[in-house]
Amino acid sequence: MEPMDPERRTDVPAEPDERSTLLQMLRYVRATVHAKCAGLSQEDADRHPLATSPDMAVTGLVSHLRWSEAFWFDLVFAGRTDGWPWPGTDDDSALQMRAGHGRPLADLLEEYAGQAARTDALVASTDLDTESAYPAEATGRPVALRYVVLHMVEETARHNGHLDVLRELADGVTG
Repeated sequence: MEPMDPERRTDVPAEPDERSTLLQMLRYVRATVHAKCAGLSQEDADRHPLATSPDMAVTGLVSHLRWSEAFWFDLVFAGRTDGWPWPGTDDDSALQMRAGHGRPLADLLEEYAGQAARTDALVASTDLDTESAYPAEATGRPVALRYVVLHMVEETARHNGHLDVLRELADGVTG
């Protein structure tokens, strides 16, 4: 699946079916991450302006989103533990954020795009009713791929709100 141009992003799917709709929504919120980062200086991307959230920076959020997607699709859903750098949990989002601090934003966005391509290939080739290899921690039961996709749309959209605030604080860019 081709990456979505952040400047021409849309949430409207090309086809009216469920899989196309889910993938388009996920691609849209990911493209919004890229759009929020466009033109941001490295200094501003690594700034931590919120005293009550010291791990929150644009670089940290991009890192967190990349690793959240890897956790949910690669580890929980597909059962692949290779490539996961931390003990089998996603509980420490601050750890995932700290992993991005001081790293070039362009590199983080490229890694995020690479994860997105792997995720899109998995979603495109797997039945949405397929259950995860590992259970969700909250319930102890496996979840369907459909849930994982929707969860990632929600997670990414929520953090896009954080990116909105961080970007405006950094250089006044809104929208």
